[in-house]
Amino acid sequence: MAATGISGFTFVRDAVKLDYPIAESIKSILPVVDQFVVNLGDCTDNTLEVIESIGSPKIQIIHTRWNPDRFVRGATNADQTNIALDACTGDWCFYLQADEVVHEQDHAKILSAVTKAGNRPEADGLLFHYNHFWGDYSRVHRGHNWYDREIRIIRNRCGIRSIRSAQSFRKMPDTKLQVLDSGAFIYHYGWVRHPSVMRRKTIALDSLHRPKEWVDKRHPEPARPWDYGPLGKIPVFRGTHPAVMQRRISEKNWKAEDFMDIDNRPDHKHLKVSIRFLSALERIAGRKIGGYSNWISLPDL
Repeated sequence: MAATGISGFTFVRDAVKLDYPIAESIKSILPVVDQFVVNLGDCTDNTLEVIESIGSPKIQIIHTRWNPDRFVRGATNADQTNIALDACTGDWCFYLQADEVVHEQDHAKILSAVTKAGNRPEADGLLFHYNHFWGDYSRVHRGHNWYDREIRIIRNRCGIRSIRSAQSFRKMPDTKLQVLDSGAFIYHYGWVRHPSVMRRKTIALDSLHRPKEWVDKRHPEPARPWDYGPLGKIPVFRGTHPAVMQRRISEKNWKAEDFMDIDNRPDHKHLKVSIRFLSALERIAGRKIGGYSNWISLPDL
């Protein structure tokens, strides 16, 4: 089922300690790529062994050390993404972050979209839709403050680079990409962890974006478990999860609700009145109102 000319790529550090589903992420697109480049940072856990245990000859591991001087606004994330991108040999490059997974039901759809884009010289990449899971595997964010689409496949060797905190891509010096809609989904599990691990992950992520003083103020009790807030306000997920996630899901042995502090409500953005109002309007309208867009959509001819 593999398509000639597609390279997968990612970057990761301390995936085991911070509970990233890195093995599931990689395995989820191995059937549709010829190469998968992993930029592995200077870990303090056994992430390397986890990746090697996948046992695929398609996987190419690059070892790097992260530069603390670049721990500002997530710049190091884009740096590490571009290192992995530079090692890709395919005509198309499929980017997955370490907490993003693809459903096997979308494999054929993705390959068809790549073929279609290959026949459109103006197409720089492909857009994917998003399921952002929150607190557990049965709740998915659809609110105004969560991006519902993002670029995840790009054309190789044409000046496209990862930008900002590695969420998206632009053609240098600073041009939005022209993209087709793949119709496929990214399953984002970055906010489903045991609350104690979620706190560690959030501190690690914030440390890549903000000065230490800000991080310390944001997390005055670093050992305190993360509070996901009232899950009843998050829409229920009605679909199925990728097959590679089934074991992880079945082994989950905690409930986010057990770590809620009803006397000290968290200040999550989706709980703010303004965001809840906009989210309600979007549900009525059936579309996003304003919000995030880092691309130029091409018509599907």
